[in-house]
Amino acid sequence: MLRVGLTGGLGSGKSTVAAMLREMGAEVVEADELGRALMEPGQAVFSEIVRVFGPEAVGSDGRLNRARLAELAFQSGRVGELNAIVHPAVIAAQRRWMDQIFARNPAAVAVIESALIFEVERDARARGEHESVLADWRRRIDRIVVVTAPDEMKIARYAARISPTGPEHTTGIPSDRSSPQEREAVEADARRRLRYQIPDEQKAARADYIIDNSGDVHSLRVQVEHLWQRLRAECNKSLPDESLE
Repeated sequence: MLRVGLTGGLGSGKSTVAAMLREMGAEVVEADELGRALMEPGQAVFSEIVRVFGPEAVGSDGRLNRARLAELAFQSGRVGELNAIVHPAVIAAQRRWMDQIFARNPAAVAVIESALIFEVERDARARGEHESVLADWRRRIDRIVVVTAPDEMKIARYAARISPTGPEHTTGIPSDRSSPQEREAVEADARRRLRYQIPDEQKAARADYIIDNSGDVHSLRVQVEHLWQRLRAECNKSLPDESLE
């Protein structure tokens, strides 16, 4: 078995890499998907977020207003508070998912797609949690893959992805039909989020594998195919009960 962390900054293309790895045979789970489930009404994470951030974080439908919560977190300097609630629960959910995968298939390559693997470690250490599983990703991940791209390209991809008139899969850049004000607001949001994230060069220095997503889809797929061959080879060398815990 092999536990792989797939990470990269906002708009880097890690979701595309994750989809390719899934096609090739990897087991893949998205940290965001786990986080969304844990933030649903009735979950402990939901209740704690409402307690800390107040009722203004809840929409008219009784669920979290994720856009408003993002504003409270990123624009008010409270990202650390939000992550301290969400990250431990997401990490626990990731471990349960991996346990289920390896119980079913000890030879699996299990990939966790997460934008914040290094940031989780950084923030946990800043809170003084030097011995916790959050403060040392090597205790829960065997290999790290970092997807890189220039920041301006990341911002363009992010803007295209969330623009109501500019689907990322068609152009990769914001639609001309978006107003200048809309594009400016989205790009400003992207820059705020990138400032919170650790720069690519620092992540790459600690990664086992680096995927450069500054080119076209064909170039990306070639790199991912090579990566998959390497991951499978490493997995085949591992013992079924190998653990870094």
